[in-house]
Amino acid sequence: MLEENRRRIEESQRKEALEQQRREEERYRELEELQRQKEEATRRKKQQEEEERVKQMKLLGKNKSRPKLSFALGSK
Repeated sequence: MLEENRRRIEESQRKEALEQQRREEERYRELEELQRQKEEATRRKKQQEEEERVKQMKLLGKNKSRPKLSFALGSK
């Protein structure tokens, strides 16, 4: 009877340990997914900021991205 109780306790402890390990692995996967989402959001934000910067440079005519126009006053 004592042997049976000991075996049941060991089995219960083994099941609890496996369940705990499964929960920890699930939490780890969730944290990895959150980290990946944050990195993706950061990458998209940087890309959007770069596109905005290029657009602004084009509007301002910096780095010869816009052709120069010349105007002349006078009569011919």
